[in-house]
Amino acid sequence: MLYREIVELGYPGKIRLLSDYVAQFKPTAPTEPLVRFETEPGEQLQVDFTIIRRQGQPLKAFVATLGYSRASYAHFFDNERSESWLTGLRQSFDFFGGVPKEVLFDNAKAIVLERDAYGVGEHRWHPELLLLAKEYGFQPRVCRPYRAKTKGKVERFNRYLKSSFVVPLQASLRAEGLKLDVQTANGCIGHWLTSVANIRIHGTTQETPKHRLTKEKEALLPLPIRSGNVVVAPSLNDVPMPIESIQHPLSTYDALLLGEGHELTV
Repeated sequence: MLYREIVELGYPGKIRLLSDYVAQFKPTAPTEPLVRFETEPGEQLQVDFTIIRRQGQPLKAFVATLGYSRASYAHFFDNERSESWLTGLRQSFDFFGGVPKEVLFDNAKAIVLERDAYGVGEHRWHPELLLLAKEYGFQPRVCRPYRAKTKGKVERFNRYLKSSFVVPLQASLRAEGLKLDVQTANGCIGHWLTSVANIRIHGTTQETPKHRLTKEKEALLPLPIRSGNVVVAPSLNDVPMPIESIQHPLSTYDALLLGEGHELTV
């Protein structure tokens, strides 16, 4: 209508020019503020599986991030079965040196057998997960539907894991004529977690996850005692060695950990 009126008044231009001119006066919708879900030390662990490769030899990573410190753990599998979730949880607790009060899951079918099975918020969990929760003393929780941001900390680490660890490792292996697999990924991930991921300055906290973990560990529940002995496992203060069978020569792992362009010395 506006275009017709100004044409009748002698406007010689095209409607596209008019549209571009008028657009600058349209009010812009206010940006929805970003709300961060912060938790107290020892309160929450967010866990997830992220897919690295679907075809051929599947490659998936179990990832766990503590809510307060952002300290993170990762372990690779070729599946997302319930036993892989449980293994990842046990190893992450050992890595952090304690257990959070709650563990936040997404709607993983291997863990959450039926959502709201016994009423709103009363889910049917995998029986083995409930046994693990009882053994370690944590409360399992499911993030709210369509509210993925409530699990945003671990999902942001998923992206960081792929860009900072997976892609460079794949490139290094490709140069050697090798393909990234579960064994190789797990043979290298421990070094990366302790020497890169958990000592970087985190973009949100402006501190290293390892430094904040020193405070968070004070609030974590103690690890369970088995057979009268405290479980001894690699932690964030250690550089974990590969626990899988070595598929490639040790020199290959050494070269990958040192990085391209470094000479190996004996």
